[in-house]
Amino acid sequence: MKRFDQINVIPFIDIMLVMLAIVLTTATFIAQGTIPVSLPDAEHSEALSSDESFEITVDDAGVIHSDGEIVTLSSLTGRLAGLSSNTHIILRVDSAARFEIFVGIVDQLKGKNLRNVSILAEKAP
Repeated sequence: MKRFDQINVIPFIDIMLVMLAIVLTTATFIAQGTIPVSLPDAEHSEALSSDESFEITVDDAGVIHSDGEIVTLSSLTGRLAGLSSNTHIILRVDSAARFEIFVGIVDQLKGKNLRNVSILAEKAP
């Protein structure tokens, strides 16, 4: 029988490289403070003021992000419950996202009596 006196570290290195790639990708999104979203065009868009606000982002795959964390539509209700009725809500929805998700978010905002909502769009060329 052959004696086993070494540890094979190659699988460990592979796992660590994958984890490093995930951490660096996530850190890039956090450092930029944004999630890439292709906003729809609008003729009459205007700049936002820099007041304190709560941002909800929906990417092209329909994933909802709130404060940099991925949330579900049902868990978003808990986050909205802690907001006052005059909190400024910024809603960024990718133009490729399903409309059902947008309607669900707006429905929850109305249910929590959050009416100060800005829907971001890019100015049409």
